[in-house]
Amino acid sequence: MNKIAFFLSAGLTSLSLSVPAMAATKIQWWHAMGGENGAKLEQIAKGFNASQSDYEIVPVYKGTYDETLTGAIAAFRANQQPAIVQVYEVGTGTMMAAQGAVYPVYQLMKDQGEPWDQNKFIAPVVGYYSDTSGNVLSLPFNSSTPIMYYNKDVFKKAGLDPETPPKTWADVEAFSRTIIKSGAAKCGFTSAWISWIQTENLNALHDKPYSTKANGFGGLDAEFTFNNDLTIRHWGNLKKWQDEGLFKFGGPVGGDNAPPMFYSQECAMYMNSSAGRAGVINNAKAFKVGFAPLPYYDDVIKQPLNSIIGGATLWTLKGRPEEEYKGVAKFYTYLQKPEVQADWHQFSGYLPITEAAYKLSQEQGYYEKNPGADVGIKQLTRVTPTENSKGIRFGNYVQVRGIIDDEFAALLGGKKTAKEAIDSVVARGNEQLRDFESAN
Repeated sequence: MNKIAFFLSAGLTSLSLSVPAMAATKIQWWHAMGGENGAKLEQIAKGFNASQSDYEIVPVYKGTYDETLTGAIAAFRANQQPAIVQVYEVGTGTMMAAQGAVYPVYQLMKDQGEPWDQNKFIAPVVGYYSDTSGNVLSLPFNSSTPIMYYNKDVFKKAGLDPETPPKTWADVEAFSRTIIKSGAAKCGFTSAWISWIQTENLNALHDKPYSTKANGFGGLDAEFTFNNDLTIRHWGNLKKWQDEGLFKFGGPVGGDNAPPMFYSQECAMYMNSSAGRAGVINNAKAFKVGFAPLPYYDDVIKQPLNSIIGGATLWTLKGRPEEEYKGVAKFYTYLQKPEVQADWHQFSGYLPITEAAYKLSQEQGYYEKNPGADVGIKQLTRVTPTENSKGIRFGNYVQVRGIIDDEFAALLGGKKTAKEAIDSVVARGNEQLRDFESAN
């Protein structure tokens, strides 16, 4: 006799059976966020998981942006891909070309019955990640833009006004000379990301085309054109300033050597992502930090245009079980909440990617309490973007950035002139574009 029959035969008229709760559907989110921002990302996932019981977002750190993208491509080919992968902005062209692998966010939200209004995002962000029909393909999550950080204490020691940062490159040069001559610091300025900041943003700020075909937005047959007088002049200046000791190279790729030179007060000024704010605040406690827009050449343009974005978006990959996509869509809805976005923005220094998050941060008095925290958003939105300042979109651009680093090193090492280095970047870069075009 089984137990139920036994209980019934014993005259029991009610029966309570314990039924195990259904396990939450696990959804993998591959990302490239380390350090303080990585810990905050984990906290965001926990917040969503605690808000409901049907789905569990499982963040998995996969290394650098390059490593995360490469790993996701390999995983897709092996049918072991995550549902969500964080891809940096220069991987957008590669992801867009992988149409069979990507579940566009606008389509995902529609299919899963979740609200979707791309007009809630700030225009420069949403424009970067849209197709030619204006549909957003990936969810903006951590968008940034480069700014200048400077040491107010060093400025004061050098006799400079700590509340007046340099506006132009002529100012940067003059301030650097004053700082070094006074002995306030050994170096005027350093920079991370020679590609993103000193090449791509340089051209955007001055309204110079980076390539044909609207900086790559108009088709895969684009050709680089940034071997112009402006880029050649600027790279030549960086070489000259290095030789004179005014500028110190922060290193290739992201320029990992640049932050320590600023934190140690070796260099008085430092150009990097607005998303470096959390790291700067945590590591530069020995001095007061100022925040300023990127400098420009005022003999080229009287008022600079907007800077262009960096950071990353969340791409949804096809080939996962259908039940996961309902959870992905709900997670994306959660991420767009003003309070979630405002908290992420205020902690990390990444931009408030929605108008509501920006407004909430203003209402909370965040910018009054943290002067300079809105420098990036103001710089990004100070004008309506032109075709030249909307951003860039190319396949194989990860490899092109490697070429930029190679040629810049050749310049600094005295092996090439600025013109030779830039011309070589464009020639080698165009080969990468043609390889990508033929493969897609």
